[in-house]
Amino acid sequence: MAKKILIVDDDQDQVNSLAHVLKSKGYDIAEALDSDTQGFEVASQIRSNRPTSRYRDYKNIPIIMLTAINQVTNSRFSLDMEESFLPGVEDFLTKPVNFDELLKVVQKYA
Repeated sequence: MAKKILIVDDDQDQVNSLAHVLKSKGYDIAEALDSDTQGFEVASQIRSNRPTSRYRDYKNIPIIMLTAINQVTNSRFSLDMEESFLPGVEDFLTKPVNFDELLKVVQKYA
């Protein structure tokens, strides 16, 4: 059975590109276009214990966050839980995404 990957983004073209690359490598893709929520808020919703969370079926999956925050604010997220306000994010990649790097990171958690 193929590993399932949830892609959440506010840019349909980005979702389509990521889905195409990941499907071509045999992954099963679920898509959630979310133009109202920032990535860190989605990560929090995924890890939420609330039974009404729209992402409750994905609570225990690894989260690989694709972000351009360092291009916008010159800030970076940290995977160190002592320094990070993000709940349970396993890895970060910077946009624009290098697909070879994305596949390496995805395979690490598959």
